[in-house]
Amino acid sequence: MHCKSCELMTESELKEVSGVVNAVSSLKNQSVEVTGDFGTRTPNQIATDLSQVLIKHGYSLSVEKQTQTKNWSEKWSDFKFALPIAIGFIVLFIILQKIGLINLVGAGKVTYSTAFVIGIIASLSTCMAVVGGLLLSMSATFAREGSKVKPQVMFHAGRIVSFFVLGGLIGILGSAFTLNTSGTFIIGLIIGIVMLILGINLLDVFPWVKKLQPGMPKFLSKHAIGVSKFNHTFTPLLVGVATFFLPCGFTQSMQIFTLSTGSFVTGGLTMLSFALGTLPVLALISFSSFSIQKSSKAGIFFKSAGLIVIAFAIFNLINSLVVIGLIAPVFNF
Repeated sequence: MHCKSCELMTESELKEVSGVVNAVSSLKNQSVEVTGDFGTRTPNQIATDLSQVLIKHGYSLSVEKQTQTKNWSEKWSDFKFALPIAIGFIVLFIILQKIGLINLVGAGKVTYSTAFVIGIIASLSTCMAVVGGLLLSMSATFAREGSKVKPQVMFHAGRIVSFFVLGGLIGILGSAFTLNTSGTFIIGLIIGIVMLILGINLLDVFPWVKKLQPGMPKFLSKHAIGVSKFNHTFTPLLVGVATFFLPCGFTQSMQIFTLSTGSFVTGGLTMLSFALGTLPVLALISFSSFSIQKSSKAGIFFKSAGLIVIAFAIFNLINSLVVIGLIAPVFNF
C-alpha cells in the first residue's frame, strides 16, 4: 500500500464481500485484518479468493508478508531514465516561465499553473488510485444498467464544480484569520514539506516516508467513499463531490494553500486548476482500462514525477524564505 487511500479502498472493497464481517487495513504494517465466516476454507484459500476483489485496483493478499518484487539495484536503475526526464521537464518549465507563457513558480506561493501541473501528476500517482477505483466501480455499476456516458459526465462535472465551490469556501474560511507575513510563511513551509514528502514517496525508495503523508480524518473519508454505494440517479454527481474529501496528499496540500488565500475567487480557482489537471487522466480511466500502475515503465514514471514534485517543493520553499527575508533571491525567473 502507498498511502491512506489504499487503506480506505481495501477496507471498502473487502467489506462488500459476502461473509466478511469487518476489514481493517494498516498502511504502517502493510496488512489487512479480515474477520468473517469463511467456512472450511484455509487461510491461503481465503487470501486467494479475496485477492480477486482487490486485483482490479492493483492489490493482492497473502497470508505471509511478501518481499518487494524489485530489488534495490533495479529500483535505482530506474533513475537512469527518470533523472534526465525530470531535468528535461524542469528546464522546459523554466524556459516557459522565463518567456512568460506560464507562471509555475510564484513568490512563495502556489500559482494556478503549479496547481494544474500538480493535478496532472496527482491523477497519475498512487495516492489518487482511490479516485480511479471509485470511478471504475461506479462506471461498472451504471454500465450494467445500460448507462455509460451520463454517469461519467455527472461525475466529472460534480468534481470540477465542487472543487471550485469548496475551494472558495476554504478561501473564505481563511479570510477569518488575519495572516501576517510570518503566518503566510508558515503555511508555505507546511505546503513545501508536504510536497517534499509526496515527491519522496513517489520515488519508492524510502518506505518509511509513506507513514508521514497527511490524510483527511478517516471517518470523513469513509463517509465520502460510502456515497458511491448509493443506488440513485445523482450518485455519480455526489461521488464527484465526495472526492474532495478523500485522503490524497496532493489534494490536501492544495487545500492548505487555499486556506491562506483569504479569497473565494482565488481559493476556488486554485482548486479548479488542480481539478482540471486531474481531468484528462480521470476521463481516460472512465472510458478505458488505463492504469499507469500496471505499466512496465511505472517505476520510471513515478520516479520522474517524484523528482518533479520535489523540485516544485524546493522552489517554493526557497521562495518562501526569500519573501520573509531570511535569504537573498536565488531564482531569477
